[in-house]
Amino acid sequence: MTFKELWHDHWNGFIPSGKWNKVVDLRDFIQANFTPYDGDESFLAGPTEATKKLWEQVMDLTKQEREAGGVLDMDTKIVSTITSHGAGYLNKDLETIVGFQTDKPFKRSLQPFGGIRIAEQACETNGYKVDPEISRIFRDWRKTHNQGVFDVYTPEIRACRSSHIITGLPDGYGRGRIIGDYRRVALYGVDKLIEDKKNQLATSQVRMTSENIRLREELSEQIRALQELKELGHIYGYDISQPAKNTKEAIQWLYFGYLAAVKEQNGAAMSLGRTSTFIDIYVERDLKNGTFTEEQIQEFIDHFIMKLRLVKFARTPDYNAIFAGDPTWVTESIAGVNIDGQHMVTKTSFRYLHTLENLGTAPEPNMTVLWSIKLPAAFKRYCAKMSIHTSSIQYENDDLMRGTHGDDYAIACCVSSMRVGKEMQFFGARANLAKCLLYAINGGVDEKTKNSAQLKVTT
Repeated sequence: MTFKELWHDHWNGFIPSGKWNKVVDLRDFIQANFTPYDGDESFLAGPTEATKKLWEQVMDLTKQEREAGGVLDMDTKIVSTITSHGAGYLNKDLETIVGFQTDKPFKRSLQPFGGIRIAEQACETNGYKVDPEISRIFRDWRKTHNQGVFDVYTPEIRACRSSHIITGLPDGYGRGRIIGDYRRVALYGVDKLIEDKKNQLATSQVRMTSENIRLREELSEQIRALQELKELGHIYGYDISQPAKNTKEAIQWLYFGYLAAVKEQNGAAMSLGRTSTFIDIYVERDLKNGTFTEEQIQEFIDHFIMKLRLVKFARTPDYNAIFAGDPTWVTESIAGVNIDGQHMVTKTSFRYLHTLENLGTAPEPNMTVLWSIKLPAAFKRYCAKMSIHTSSIQYENDDLMRGTHGDDYAIACCVSSMRVGKEMQFFGARANLAKCLLYAINGGVDEKTKNSAQLKVTT
C-alpha cells in the first residue's frame, strides 16, 4: 500500500479498518503528500468582510478588558474540563472556525487542579472570588499538582526556594512540557484514535508491574478524554469522530484537539506544534478540486489564528509581571527542511504569516520560523519583510535541531525543541548564581534575613 493510496482512501472519508495497523504516522503522511513552494507571496488574499467585523469585535472586547484592569470576566463556579461549558461564539453567523475555553470570549476559566491557592489568588486580585464549595473540595478532598510538588521537595530544596536561590514559575503551574499532536484528530478522526488506544490497552495485559499498572491507568484516562473530545465537537455541532474531509474541517478538528488541551490545563506553555505544512495538504487538494477559493482558505486560517490569539488563562499578577503581559506561548513552528534535504515551505507557510497583515501584529500565536540556509529565497525575503513590519516572528536554527529531532519536531514555549506528540521535557527552575556566590562568601548567611541556618553551602 503506497502513501498516495492511503491518502486516497483517507480522503474519501475513512481509513479501512483492515489497514489501520499499516497507517503511517503523521510525519510519514506529511512527507508523502506535502507540496513545496518556491514562489513569492503574490497569491495571498486580504481579509474578508467577515474577518474584519470579527476582528473589530475582538478589538472592542480588548478595549473593555483593558479598561476593566486586565480581566473582563472570570468563571468562579465551574471547574474547567473538556466538556464543562456550552458553546461560545464571537458571532456565530460570521465565524468559520469556532470554539472558546468557556461559554463566551474573554471569560477566563477556573482551573484549580494546578493549585487551589493560585486559582484563588488569580480571582481575588482581579475582583472575583472562587466559590467556597470549590475551594473546600480542592483544599480538603482533591490533591492538586501544587501539593504533589511540595510533597516531594526535600528540606534543602525548600530552603533554596524560600531564600530565592532557586527561582522560576509559580508552583501551581505544570513542570513538564509536551506538545500534543492535534493533527491526528483531523487525519484519523477521534473514533480511530479511541480504537488505537483500546488496542494498546488490550495488548498491555502482562505482568502487573508498577510500570504496567501506570500504563493501563493512563491509557484508560486517554480513552475517556478522547470520548470527551468527541462530545466537545458535538457541543459545537460537529461530528469529529471521522476524519476531516476538507480544509475547513481539518482546521476545525485540529483546533478542537488544541482547545480540549487548554480547557483542561493551565500550562506555562501550551504550544500548538507544527501544523501549517499538514494543513496545506488539504488546501492543495481543495483548491485543485474547486472546493474553496484562496479567499475562503485565508479566511479559515485567519479565524483559526484569531481563536489562538484569544486563548486566555486566569493568572496571578506576579506571573504577568515576570512575563510582561498576558503570556500563553501558543507556539507554531513553520517551514524547516526534511531529513532528505527538501525544504518544507508551502503556500500555507505564507498564509500563516500573512495573518500578521490581515489581523495585525500580535505576540501570540508565537510564529516561529525553523530557519535553514536551504529555505527558498522568496520565503526568506517575505520573512524579512514581515519581521520589519511586525516584529512578531521568531527564528530558530532548523539545521541545528533537525539532526537531533528529525523533521517533525516543534518548539515548546519559546525555545525548547521536541518531537511532536512523542517527547516531553521537565521544566527546570532558575538558579540565582549571584546569590549562591554571596552565600558562599558570607558562610551561608542570608544578606536580608541574616539567617545562617537555612543552607549548607559548600565552597
